[in-house]
Amino acid sequence: MLARIGGVAGLFVTQERHVSKINHDLTLTSFLDYRNSLNLSRFSTLFFCVFIDIYIERRGGMGLFANRMSLIDTEFAFEVGSWVRAIEAGGTRVVKLNIGEPDFNIPEFTKAELKKQIDANNTHYCDPKGVLSFRKAIAKDLGDLRGIKINPEQVVVFPGAKTPISLSAHAYADPGDEIVYPTPGYATYESISKYNGCKPVQLHLKEEKKFSFTPKDLEKLITAKTKLIFFNFPSNPTGASLSKDQMEEIAEIILKKAPPNVRVFSDEIYEHIVFDGTKHVSIASMKGMQAKSIIVSGHSKSYAWTGGRIGYAAFPTVEEANMFKILNINYFSCGCPYNQEAARVTLESPEREAILDRMVQSFKERRDVTVEGLNKISGVSCLKPPATFYVYPNIAGICKNIGAVDFYESLPQEKRGRTSPSTLFQRFLLFRHHTATLDRISFGMIGAEGEHYLRLSVATAMEDLKEGIRRIAVAAEDKKGFQEFVAKGEYLYI
Repeated sequence: MLARIGGVAGLFVTQERHVSKINHDLTLTSFLDYRNSLNLSRFSTLFFCVFIDIYIERRGGMGLFANRMSLIDTEFAFEVGSWVRAIEAGGTRVVKLNIGEPDFNIPEFTKAELKKQIDANNTHYCDPKGVLSFRKAIAKDLGDLRGIKINPEQVVVFPGAKTPISLSAHAYADPGDEIVYPTPGYATYESISKYNGCKPVQLHLKEEKKFSFTPKDLEKLITAKTKLIFFNFPSNPTGASLSKDQMEEIAEIILKKAPPNVRVFSDEIYEHIVFDGTKHVSIASMKGMQAKSIIVSGHSKSYAWTGGRIGYAAFPTVEEANMFKILNINYFSCGCPYNQEAARVTLESPEREAILDRMVQSFKERRDVTVEGLNKISGVSCLKPPATFYVYPNIAGICKNIGAVDFYESLPQEKRGRTSPSTLFQRFLLFRHHTATLDRISFGMIGAEGEHYLRLSVATAMEDLKEGIRRIAVAAEDKKGFQEFVAKGEYLYI
């Protein structure tokens, strides 16, 4: 056994040092994958760790940042946003189809309560778990929609619904454990799995299955080392949703195959943004699953309050909620009490449903126009999503016709690991045709090879959507412009 470890460690230690971050990530991940495959004893694991230390030392050792920092990724949506601002600062208008936030404002009654709370000097420390009145409102709201009972003491409030993603990986999974997550999916799932030293396991969502998955797809990924399973339905970036029948079958697999202490992190931030009679279904509503599910939502999407950083989670037990309270104390102390009270009023207001209905109807109308327009472009096919404010067109035809696939395949392996055909077209679309979108690898890099998609947000004005579609159509035919763009060599790689 030690000879096997020594052999593979020697192979990696003597490997030429990679320049790019992506190859560095893959090399370290390879160490973890190999370690997991060996099923080492504690004694042998000690020797394995020694070889990792030697490897890291050979790569430079004792740098400014901890070695694990090389494993964390960014969220490319924010990077694109900075490019958009730079382009517009130069006097060129960009059509923004990249932004993952509603183009509405928070309700007037929310604003009024926010001002009232600040005037009342409710600006001091509060319960790190969250203000009790707000947690009671959350427990009722989450429970009523899902047909389950939730104790307010199971609820924890966070600065945004993104926060419990990272904290859950830290709380439930040790290095070497396995985390299953959807791809394409919200980028933080993959990033935080790697950063936590866990083995990232991809649950592939395929277009031919309407970006859902079958129970068998999930079953073959679950092992004795599975500690956390991320779900996100309704889904970012695809807009997919799962039916009750699908959820029931998936729940059966989890209860049958997964380890007893597995946790399902159900990211339901888009729970209210559904169309065409679609009903939101939570895995926590399935028989036996509330005891295994972390229900996560917030106010960024349904109530257009991205800057308020109001997120929350209902945990399976009070014990788990109390552990996350301790994490909140260590990382944030507490949330803003005035924001929490205003968010409570939002959940309890009799005006809420009418406001949600108007916003969802507006998104539906824009979705319909966008999907129809995209499907008229040569080289594009786009499903009509049943939820969220995103559309996820397949641009394989554009990538082939414009020369993005050929250019990508001509690149050295190291550079291919830092881009994709859809990335090349997305960057060309932004910098030459001034239309901002997100590419496929913005939603998970591992296993994305050969998948050519863009994500467009319809949370923008109708006229901007029509103009964006027109610009995409023009860019799709601009072969000469694309060749000039890639020849220049700027903005091609992550």
